[in-house]
Amino acid sequence: MSLFDRLFILSQHLTPQHALSRAIGKLADSRTPFIKNTFIKWFIKRYNVNMQEALLPSAEDYACFNDFFTRALKDGARPIHPDATRLVMPVDGSVSQAGSIDYGKIFQAKGHSFSLVELLGGDLQRAQPFIDGEFATIYLSPKDYHRIHMPIDGELREMIYVPGKLYSVNPLTTENVPALFARNERVVCIFDTPLGPMSMTLVGAMIVASVETVWAGRVAPMGKTVRSYTYKPGEVTIKRGEEMGRFCLGSTVVMTFPKGSMRWREGFKAETPVRLGEDLGEILQTGKVADEQKAD
Repeated sequence: MSLFDRLFILSQHLTPQHALSRAIGKLADSRTPFIKNTFIKWFIKRYNVNMQEALLPSAEDYACFNDFFTRALKDGARPIHPDATRLVMPVDGSVSQAGSIDYGKIFQAKGHSFSLVELLGGDLQRAQPFIDGEFATIYLSPKDYHRIHMPIDGELREMIYVPGKLYSVNPLTTENVPALFARNERVVCIFDTPLGPMSMTLVGAMIVASVETVWAGRVAPMGKTVRSYTYKPGEVTIKRGEEMGRFCLGSTVVMTFPKGSMRWREGFKAETPVRLGEDLGEILQTGKVADEQKAD
């Protein structure tokens, strides 16, 4: 690493992560025209945001920076793959890592792995269906669309808020902060789907003001203790390609699937750029896996 990189990593440990993130969050919620318009215009220029695909193309169209950051896209900007036997990409971004979950460990980067159980809130029973299964970690950069959609039809079974740190989740910190995604604040969502259970973990990060879901609104930040919420069958149902959540100031999504339930598309690997609605992979065992999980 360069000296600058080393100093950046050191700053991640020394910075008052939550205080800074909440302060930035208040700024991002400001509705003062001069503040929010200046902030939005600077951000568009700094990160080369494509506003031609946004439903509202002007900084003045947004009530605050967070409304801009979680902006809607024009109809047709992200077509959903038409083959219902395929999973679809839930976000814009790039693949951080993807592959098999080996002995309950998820590969992070350069020799770093983290615990599946810890990622999902510390409950072994909750993690059991995904041991030896498949995972994908998708990083959303500042310029990306920051709403999260469903890769497959799902009924929400459980949502878990897990408090934690707020390290940045860019490639540099991913390579140098051990167990990053199992240490940061996060919202874990467990869905029942046609291929069995699926987890989608929305990971918070430095200056991420909040994490939202479509059924509960703002979920993180919430506090200093793990909180779990269970849902009845059919209470929250979200179709393939529909929005399920969003990040206010961006982060990472970690998905997990049971062993043998799906297969990643060809060429799906680290550093691959991805877009919402694209082919994610093949559904291998519709119905069978779901029935086996219920029997267990």
